[in-house]
Amino acid sequence: EMQNCNLFCLPENYQMKYYLYHILSWPQLLYVAEDYNKKIVGYVLAKMEDNSKPLHGHITSLAVLRSHRKLGLATKLMRTAQSEMASVFKAEYVSLHVRKSNTAAYHLYTKTLGYEQHDIESKYYADGEDAYYMKCYLNKNSDDKKNKDSKKLKDEEKGKKEDAKQDETPTKKPKEKVLTKEDIAKAIKKAEQQKAASK
Repeated sequence: EMQNCNLFCLPENYQMKYYLYHILSWPQLLYVAEDYNKKIVGYVLAKMEDNSKPLHGHITSLAVLRSHRKLGLATKLMRTAQSEMASVFKAEYVSLHVRKSNTAAYHLYTKTLGYEQHDIESKYYADGEDAYYMKCYLNKNSDDKKNKDSKKLKDEEKGKKEDAKQDETPTKKPKEKVLTKEDIAKAIKKAEQQKAASK
């Protein structure tokens, strides 16, 4: 039923063994939404990037049948998977890819779930479409780290701009003092006095 939901909703389709791999490896991160007849109408398929530093999760696939959209199911599925990533696996953040053309999903991730766009991966999908690579930090420490990294990056950029501005600013030459006849006469007299004193 999950596979059927995927086929109806998404152009990216998976073989049954791919679902089994996720279920056996990360059973805590697979959730489905059912209607009153126990038919699966939505699912989230997620995994942990076990070899990554820092440790983080990844949303492999999210789908909700068109007949059951606008009910908040996608949000609930995502938040449940994210909660398990944080509590069970101590994940620092969760990542995902979304098609550039999928404005509805992009709005869900950014406006509702708090994801931020970090990169654009060219021709990520089989049909050649680009993907947004997005992240959502899962706990306060991660948020603090994100804010520090963001502030550090902004400070570095500000420093570079100020350095460039200083390089472009012409150096002001000190004003040259114009000597009058009186100044020259005083200087000659002072030099003669010093010369006489030294004899």
